[in-house]
Parts: sequence; C-alpha cells; structure tokens
Amino acid sequence: METNRYGPSFQRNALAPGVLLAVGLVAGTMLLGSDWYETLRFVIAVLALIVAWFAFQAKHWWWIPVFLAIAVVWNPVLPFDFNGQAWALAHLAAALVSLVAAVLIKAPRTDERTR
Repeated sequence: METNRYGPSFQRNALAPGVLLAVGLVAGTMLLGSDWYETLRFVIAVLALIVAWFAFQAKHWWWIPVFLAIAVVWNPVLPFDFNGQAWALAHLAAALVSLVAAVLIKAPRTDERTR
C-alpha cells in the first residue's frame, strides 16, 4: 500500500455500500416471506447498482455484470419467485461477493493533496 503524508493514494468508494449490501442480504435471509422483505429488495437492488457504479468508476469492469445480476435478481419491480433453502444460500453467497468486492474495488485518489 502506497502512502504519503496525506494517507493512501487510493480510495475505496464501494466499501460502505458493499458492506451495507452484505448486511441487507444477510437480513434478507431472516426476513424471507415477511412484508418487510419486499422493501428490503429495493435497498438491495439500489445498493448493488451503487457498487456497480463505483466499480465502473474504478475501471474494475469484471465486477459490473456481477452487481447488475444482483440488482436484476433482487429487483422488486418484476420479482422472481424464488424461495427455499437455495434462495437463502444465494443471499449469503451474494453477501460474501459484495464484501469481497467492497474490499477489492479501489480507485486512485484524484484530489490536489496527492500531487
């Protein structure tokens, strides 16, 4: 990790939304079948799109289809009718993927202090 007197020369913009996405996905396993689950699907889809946007900005193109797929599968507008243990495991797998992406997606710092 390259640092100077102003801190690291990169920033992890996807860290907060990626962690929140993972929390939402884990919470989704507990709320399956409840009325709150449909609201949580909105949160999951929006956070997946935010992480995809930060991956685009950081030029980490390989993450974009992953988070677009999460946004489509968990979208509440035209929902897929998945249920059961496989769907709960899909929540946990997507949470793990979002945590890995949150740590790995980083962009170079562009503020005046790093020049």
